[in-house]
Amino acid sequence: MTEYQPGVCNIGADQRRARRLSAVASFAVAIGIALAAVLGEIPDLSLWATVPFVFGGYVGALQDHFRFCVAFGALARYDLSGSGGSSGRVDASEAVRADRRRAAKILLLAAVATAVTSGLGAVFLQLV
Repeated sequence: MTEYQPGVCNIGADQRRARRLSAVASFAVAIGIALAAVLGEIPDLSLWATVPFVFGGYVGALQDHFRFCVAFGALARYDLSGSGGSSGRVDASEAVRADRRRAAKILLLAAVATAVTSGLGAVFLQLV
């Protein structure tokens, strides 16, 4: 996709790749912390430190999947230059509203996924 579409697509291939790598790194840190806690290397309470990394991982993965950057949406910007398109500001007020709604939905999805993942992880750790 090389054209900006309000509330649908505001990043190109290069930006998507960056979000994908960010997601992988965030999930890897969360897994590392969880493993350290399970192995007894750090206190169990340290598992709370995984929550922001899990959330960040979901935000990055969802941005990649939906081809939509939350920050760009909030700031009324787009960048499709990595896919042969252009980058710039969004001026139309209806487009800005659509982008901000999409950004809020992605953050909500990431929060729900984080809560579910953290809850399932807590249940699993009680069983171990």
